Amino acid sequence: MKTLKKLPLFLLVAITTGTLTACAPKTTQTDQSVVVGAKNYTESLLTGEVIAQLLEAKTDLKVERIYNLSAAVCFESAQNGEIDIFPEYTGSGLVHYLKMDPIQDSEECYRVVKEEYEKQFDLIWLEPMGFNNTYANAVRTDFAEANNIKTFSDLAPLTPNLVFGCEHGYLDRDDGYYPMCELYGFNFKETVQMDIAMMYQALDTGHVDVGNVYTTDGQLYALDLTVLEDDKNYFPSYYCAPVVRSDTLEKYPEIAEALNVLKNSLTEEDMIRYNYMVAGEEKEIEEVAALILDEHGWT
Repeated sequence: MKTLKKLPLFLLVAITTGTLTACAPKTTQTDQSVVVGAKNYTESLLTGEVIAQLLEAKTDLKVERIYNLSAAVCFESAQNGEIDIFPEYTGSGLVHYLKMDPIQDSEECYRVVKEEYEKQFDLIWLEPMGFNNTYANAVRTDFAEANNIKTFSDLAPLTPNLVFGCEHGYLDRDDGYYPMCELYGFNFKETVQMDIAMMYQALDTGHVDVGNVYTTDGQLYALDLTVLEDDKNYFPSYYCAPVVRSDTLEKYPEIAEALNVLKNSLTEEDMIRYNYMVAGEEKEIEEVAALILDEHGWT
């Protein structure tokens, strides 16, 4: 990985490994340079690096990287000019930063966050990359096939005999377990809360029958699990797209042209495979990002 710049002390953030990452003020940049930021988990690091490598391949800009930021610090750093570009999710932007209710319709959600981010924050949403990293329920594939289960509605009649697993806190969320059960008529015999990293193993070994997962998690590539269709659209959309400071885009309009090749280019299945390469096969973020560019003919 390339050497990362340091943040000011007031922006120190803890990452998942327990180390700290920091970044320096944007005033240290040279002319014709931009800073790409990313949050402190695999998919954000990977999409951030794809953005960085695309800009290096398709523009003459010097690209600097500031990675492993918490979600809040990533957003604040874009607002105050310490980073220029970062990958973000429509659902996160809508709920966490615009403080609006979830919107299930993906196109409407994107329209709202694009309009309001520019109006309120001077941040521009470019074209979505295509994949939706939202919540879903998964079961073992043999169970799905034996019971002809493809959707959440198919699952409902069987739930009185099933154990449901989810992350800590999911039972207490306003958009979590109980509203989902009410909408679909779920009546699980038991619920178990655990760390998301343990969910897939619990599903695979049969300690839980149904698990609340993320639709692009790399573990879905390694295990024989079936992600069920949310046929009543309970879960909101979390489509990923590059977000750019408006003044940066005005100064360097070639950024939009370079990054618009990402429009609808990556599926959930693609991201499951790429995320697994990093999290499961322990390949470097830069290596997998370069593979993505190569597979899509962007180099």
